[in-house]
Amino acid sequence: MPTKPLYETKLGRAHVANSLPFMAGLEAASVNLAFTSPPYALHFKKEYGNANQRDYVEWFLPFAREVHRLLRDDGSFVIDIGGAWTPGKPTRSLYHFDLLIALVREVGFYLAQEFYWYNPAKLPSPAEWVTVRKIRVKDAVNCLWWLSKTPDPKADNQRVLNEYSPDMRRLVKRGYRAKVRPSGHIITRKFTDRGGSIPSNLLVHGNNDANGRYLELCKLNNIKPHPARFPVQVPAFFIRFLTDSGDLVLDPFAGSNTTGEACEREGRKWISIENHSPYLEASRFRFEGELARLPDRLAEPAPRALQTSLF
Repeated sequence: MPTKPLYETKLGRAHVANSLPFMAGLEAASVNLAFTSPPYALHFKKEYGNANQRDYVEWFLPFAREVHRLLRDDGSFVIDIGGAWTPGKPTRSLYHFDLLIALVREVGFYLAQEFYWYNPAKLPSPAEWVTVRKIRVKDAVNCLWWLSKTPDPKADNQRVLNEYSPDMRRLVKRGYRAKVRPSGHIITRKFTDRGGSIPSNLLVHGNNDANGRYLELCKLNNIKPHPARFPVQVPAFFIRFLTDSGDLVLDPFAGSNTTGEACEREGRKWISIENHSPYLEASRFRFEGELARLPDRLAEPAPRALQTSLF
């Protein structure tokens, strides 16, 4: 059953646990969004642990089935997953596409839409193919699979509008004449100022938070930070897009708990699960000032009827 959290805020709780049995103790249809970045199937082992390409789908599907059980009918499951190279060859692995197909065909998810995160700060790798032999370009895009439990998940793109460009602001000011564009799209007189432009499925955010609070405090306290972090803007986008204020967000592979930080910023409840205690312990630095003292009531096991839901 759910364990006592390592720490908590007014909105969320961070737990050191194996996420598979932990999720099994949570109430079905209680989660609005599951957002996570699981260990990728890279061709070399990382210190945080990662399954190999051959076994990755089989390893991940039990977690996905638990997420499917926990999601509400209008809930979503978003997975940040990077690609990988075939060991010893300048060719790409298909493991993340195999995973997507299995999640739809075997688990029962729907593919709502595929997104891509472009990281302009990504270093050129693998060095052998990109910088030594110079026969490939750097891999700087991660896939973000947006899956849903039903064909109609909760979503509102008006919450994630981009700021208008200068040209667009001038166009809105002087008005737009209804016409058919060369592409065949018909622009009608209903064209109005919506306060911003609808974003595309390409998110552009650098992952260079060298001056961020988390890394600064890790350095001051001589603590090694998590080696694979994504920028907080990535989960924040989907939290705004796919949930309402007060909804519950789950991250079963929390790492340094970027998802929890994004939820705090957006006013969502959250549960983060990480099986490596030092990573989650260091993630406290993301919440300095927001952390509440652990209530005394959590020192004793909760009644059985309350153990299935944390909120």
